Amino acid sequence: MKIKYVGQFIKHFYRRIQPYPHLNYQFDERVKLFLNSPNHPILKSHKLKGKKKDRRAFSVTGDIRVVYFIEGDIIYFVDIGTHNQVY
Repeated sequence: MKIKYVGQFIKHFYRRIQPYPHLNYQFDERVKLFLNSPNHPILKSHKLKGKKKDRRAFSVTGDIRVVYFIEGDIIYFVDIGTHNQVY
């Protein structure tokens, strides 16, 4: 599978994650795990509800989430941030 970063994901990543080296490292590790085993329990991957019911999310840390959707063999990362920021 291939990952594509969509619009606000890039903006939010550089603002919310990249300035913090430990979060940046944790993000890289979780993405590797996600690509190898998308349903690994550590990721807590789940479907979203309401307006985002066509999306899914997984955890980078206890409070940092990545919102994504899959079309074919491409994973689109849509947003990243704390629970309150992305939902």
